[in-house]
This record gives sequence, C-alpha cells and structure tokens, in this order.
Amino acid sequence: MSDPLDFHAPDGLLTRGTVLVVPGRGETPETYTRLGTRLAFDAYRVRVIEAPATLTSAHLAAALAETAPGDATPAAPVVLLGADAGAAALAALYAHGDAPAADALILAGLPGPAPVRAEAATWDDELGVRTACPTHRGRLTEDAGVRRGALAEPVPSALLAAAHAARPPVPTLLLSGEQDPLADHAALAAFAKSLDRARLALVRGAHHDVLNDLQHRSVAAEVVGFLETLREQLVPRVAVRSSTW
Repeated sequence: MSDPLDFHAPDGLLTRGTVLVVPGRGETPETYTRLGTRLAFDAYRVRVIEAPATLTSAHLAAALAETAPGDATPAAPVVLLGADAGAAALAALYAHGDAPAADALILAGLPGPAPVRAEAATWDDELGVRTACPTHRGRLTEDAGVRRGALAEPVPSALLAAAHAARPPVPTLLLSGEQDPLADHAALAAFAKSLDRARLALVRGAHHDVLNDLQHRSVAAEVVGFLETLREQLVPRVAVRSSTW
C-alpha cells in the first residue's frame, strides 16, 4: 500500500474545506499531485489515499481523521472525490447503505453501468485511452507504482450497477471526458437527472483521466467553483448578467 499524499493550504490562510481523493485503476496517490497542489493553493486541505480492495465508510472516516490535528474535525465542507473505479466505489457506498459522512461528492470518469474492457494491448494504447496530456503521460510512465494494464481489467458489474443505482443525498458533481471510451454519457445523464442536487459537466476533448488530461486547468477550476458554491448553499457567487460571447 502506498502512503497517503497530503496537500495543505498556504501558511497564514484559513483552510476552506477538505477533499479526500480515491484514485482509480492502476493509479497511485502521486497521480494526483497536480490536482492536489492546485486545490491546496486555493486553501483546500487535500488527502489522496490508495483505494483499498473493498472501500467502506470506515476506511474513509479513518483517512479523514488523519487530516485533522488532535481531536479536531476536518475543515468543512468535507468532499469525497473518486476517479474511475474510485468513483464507482464511492457512489456504491450510498447504494449499500454505507453512506460516508461527507458534505458532497465528486465523481470523475465514472465508467458506464456495463463493464467495458479498454482496448489497450500496449502501454501506449492504455495511455491513449487515459490522456492526451504529455505531462500526465510522463508521470504515469515514470511512476513505478502505476500498474500497467489496469484499465484492461473491467470494473466488477455488481459495483457498477450499485454505483449507477445509488441516490446520494449530498450535492454531486459528475465530470466526464467527451472522448472517454469507458463512459456511457446517456447513462451518466440519466444518473445526474435522478439526483436532487447534481451537476454533470462534459469536458470537451478530454479522455478517461478527466482530472489530468489537457483540460486539467479548466477541470480544476470547475472543481474549485463547486467547492466554493458548497460554502454558499449551492448559490454561485458569480452570476453572468450580460455577455457577447
């Protein structure tokens, strides 16, 4: 097991919330260094864990407890962010009656409800499914902990079914790449419409690793915007009154 990776708000700034990240297939906590650094710069406390074989609310509670000093609780809002199989595992907790203590949920690159085997015969093929970003490709290739061939292992059908049947009562942001071959965009739209407070964002041109593809700055901005909106009871601080583009 890899050690968790932690990112803290800059010295002198009040922490604005806590984000616990659950990676996807084959990934390590280091896969999310770029995202964690960016969110921490905006004064959010970020912890990236290695997803256990079976994720439970107890795992998440233990990981969150370590983000707070002493007997304090993690800074609110507390947001769970999962990618790929990590997203499916987080969503499935709500279907299994094991809902974690969190204020919101972010599901990135959630696979479709039917298991799909990625056409990735070689490492270059797998990178092509994941991302077009040369920096992210290099990070994945250079990280000895990244498990190559992981995307060729379908997410268990029972887990996917539970994820898409879940009805999280907390605000939920879904992020999906327009060119993600593992996504079912119709199913994602139906899932989003089934929730009381959900937002589905389709990232143009992005692949499966939607948090780390070429559009990572825009995606991080969407995540920060969601985090900030949570602090205002889902009322955006910025409202466009007029625009010519």
